[in-house]
Amino acid sequence: MGDSVHLWLAPAGDPSAAHTLLLDLAASLLGGTPSLHHTPTGQPHIDGLSVSLSRTPTLTAAAASFAAPVGIDIEDLHPREVGGLARRWFDPLELQWLTGQADQLTAFLHLWTAKEAVGKALGLGLHNTGLRRRMPLPPTNDPPLRAGLVPSAPTLAVLHPPVDKQTILALAAPATTAELAVTTHHQAVPHRTVASQTSLRVVTQGN
Repeated sequence: MGDSVHLWLAPAGDPSAAHTLLLDLAASLLGGTPSLHHTPTGQPHIDGLSVSLSRTPTLTAAAASFAAPVGIDIEDLHPREVGGLARRWFDPLELQWLTGQADQLTAFLHLWTAKEAVGKALGLGLHNTGLRRRMPLPPTNDPPLRAGLVPSAPTLAVLHPPVDKQTILALAAPATTAELAVTTHHQAVPHRTVASQTSLRVVTQGN
C-alpha cells in the first residue's frame, strides 16, 4: 500500500466538507477515528499518513498515502488574465512552453497547480521562491497520467489526473508511486466534528 496514492473527490459542500472528506479517507485507510492536526503553517496532518487538501467553490479533493510526501491543488477553469502572473513568476522554459500552447489558460493552470501541489508536498507552500520552482512540462501527446519529475526535487513526480472539463488538478507524490486510486463521491460528505490540535485558532462549526 506504500506505493499507492488515494484521491477522493466530492462536491464542495459547506466549509467543513474538506476536513470531513479527508477524515473519511483517512479512516478508510487507517481504521478507527483518526485525528486531524495542523502544522504551524496550517497544513493538515494525520498521524501515519501523508495527506493534502484542496478545494474550489464547487469541488473538494483530498489525497492520502502511506508514502510521504503528497500534495494536491485544484483550480476551476473560469476565464481570467494569466499572462502577467506567468511573466512575473514562471521560469523562462515554462514561459516559452506556455506561449506555444493554443489554450494558454489551461496550460497556465497546469503549471500553477503543479507549483502549489509540490509546495504542499515539500511543506513549504509557495514561500521561499516556490512560484519560481520549475515544474516538469505537461506532455503534449502522452496520456495525462504520465508523471514528470520535479527538476529541483527529483524524488517527487507531478501528474494531472483528469477530473472534469472545468477543473485542473495537480498531484505531487513520491516518484516511486505505482498506483493512483481515485474515488468520486457525487454528494457532499456529511458533517463531522473535526478533532484538531493546532497552534492556530480553531473554530468548530456545526449545523
